[in-house]
Amino acid sequence: MTGYDFSLAGERLTALGSGALWWQARGLLCVADLHLGKSERQLRRGGTALPPYETRDTLNRLTAVIEQTQPETVICLGDSFDDEAAAAALSPTDRAQLEQLITGPRWIWITGNHDPAPTGLAGEAHDSLTLGPLLFRHIAEPALQDQNSAEISGHYHPKARLRGTSRPAFLADHQRLILPAFGTYTGGLCTTDPALRDLMSPRALAILTGPRPLPCPMPR
Repeated sequence: MTGYDFSLAGERLTALGSGALWWQARGLLCVADLHLGKSERQLRRGGTALPPYETRDTLNRLTAVIEQTQPETVICLGDSFDDEAAAAALSPTDRAQLEQLITGPRWIWITGNHDPAPTGLAGEAHDSLTLGPLLFRHIAEPALQDQNSAEISGHYHPKARLRGTSRPAFLADHQRLILPAFGTYTGGLCTTDPALRDLMSPRALAILTGPRPLPCPMPR
């Protein structure tokens, strides 16, 4: 399994090249911002038509990382669907694939700003969830009070530019981790944006995704 190991709140975590997070001690896999149904939502709202295959591609990549890690728990960190209607509009094939994934591990949906309502699928829904010293939520809180705990979030779809190449990236410091978007067609926010610069400490790392995850000082 290709990944970059690091510590957060005393826990050993692995940033996988796929953009998923692996917490081996808990058998926990975490992904952020699947945005399933993005092409359907964009077309429904009068936007530019996109090839309608992003849901299938995202689910296939999610299936692959689940088969690789065999997790006991899966956490989806919000914006799992591009909106509530997109969840209802999944094709029978895509819905069947997602339902098959959910039947195995404990499956936890963290609510996001795109999908605040229950999806009607199996699994647990939480606004946030604390496991050990780690708090899972969709959007990072600017001020974290407890120095013995840490926060894991998504929402910003961070990307880092290194040597002229931009790649989705994990952002990590001593108390916070922001995951890249796992979904296809999700775009991203550059680490030089003030929204990310203000959240992350000056010594934060960017861990670029890809066949060989690459850590570097977070580009500012």
